[in-house]
Amino acid sequence: MSKVCEICGKGPKAGRSISHSHKVSNRTFAPNIQRITIADANGKPRKANVCTSCIKAGKVTKA
Repeated sequence: MSKVCEICGKGPKAGRSISHSHKVSNRTFAPNIQRITIADANGKPRKANVCTSCIKAGKVTKA
């Protein structure tokens, strides 16, 4: 499954995990991507990978 939101383009970001002993290791912060059925510009239903922040903000209409 794609890790990029089709609406806003949000994708994985690189970061670091820092332990209690301050040991540093690389990690990725992945957005919460859901595959939902949305209505496209013509009103026809289609599947899309959308992040939950776009769903909550109302940027997509569910079909």
